[in-house]
Amino acid sequence: MKSRNRVLYYGKKAAAFLASVLLLSVLVFYISRLAPGDPLVSYYGDRVEKMTPEERAWAEEKLGLNDPISVQYIRWAGNALHGDFGISYKYKMDVTRVIEGRIGNTLVLGGIGFLLIFTLALLLGILCAWKEDTWLDRIICKVGTITGCIPEFWLSLLLILVFSMQLKWLPSSGAYSVGKQADFSDRVCHLILPMTVVVLSHLWYYAYMIRNKILDEVREEYVLLARAKGLKRKTVLFRHCLRNTIPSYLGIMAISVPHVLGGTYIVETVFSYPGIGTLAYESARYKDYNLLMLLCLMSGIVVILCNMAAQIINERIDPRMREKEAAETSEVMML
Repeated sequence: MKSRNRVLYYGKKAAAFLASVLLLSVLVFYISRLAPGDPLVSYYGDRVEKMTPEERAWAEEKLGLNDPISVQYIRWAGNALHGDFGISYKYKMDVTRVIEGRIGNTLVLGGIGFLLIFTLALLLGILCAWKEDTWLDRIICKVGTITGCIPEFWLSLLLILVFSMQLKWLPSSGAYSVGKQADFSDRVCHLILPMTVVVLSHLWYYAYMIRNKILDEVREEYVLLARAKGLKRKTVLFRHCLRNTIPSYLGIMAISVPHVLGGTYIVETVFSYPGIGTLAYESARYKDYNLLMLLCLMSGIVVILCNMAAQIINERIDPRMREKEAAETSEVMML
């Protein structure tokens, strides 16, 4: 019975995932094609202005842009199911090859940034909870609130102005200098400013959540009982409260991936960092439909999967959510 409930549970999750991806693909496909702009400019450049009506009609037919949008979507979806996402209008190559050359940079920037954010957020949250209402806690809270309220693009421009333009300590753009693609130290120098923005923009938001989660545990009755037995506050905090907070912390990490990913895209665009974020901006700007579709699908799938992972973690943590899910599953089985 339990195995059958588990199959139904994950079957519902899989169906919801597929339906979400399908809806996302339809929305992105239609909205991108209804937006103003000429995709032929991305493919042919300035030659579009000199095209005759006959040449333009031939060019649109070649790219499959002369059919109704519904026909275009069915053709694209059929090809996508076979792994063919089309060619990039701007780069004149398969979109998967274009993304392969950029995705590594985003994984480095976003991945390392994500690890730094949640490592530092956990440490800051523990420190502030341990030193609650002291001068250190108040200073960290105020400084964190200020840094967390600064928009990524503004902070990026400020750091470029100070450290690149004035002090000339760090590069202002790119992932590496010309001819130094394999130079590790050069890549690290190019990562410092964008990584700083990614971390500072999200750090306090999650540190504050962790601080409050720990303090909620501190105020539970079992903590009062432990203190009454003579245990020190530090011992109760680290041995009991922190351990009970970890499952919620994992749920926060899962649901935060889209938040950090969106911030990484903005930072990449400002710093001209050759990653997925910059590529998404270029594809939208130049009406590179095939590239835009795949990038949106990839980002959407990450967001959907992370939200589902967070929901599953929360359902396993919270007995009330688990009971509700079990009741819904039983109703499905009765039907």
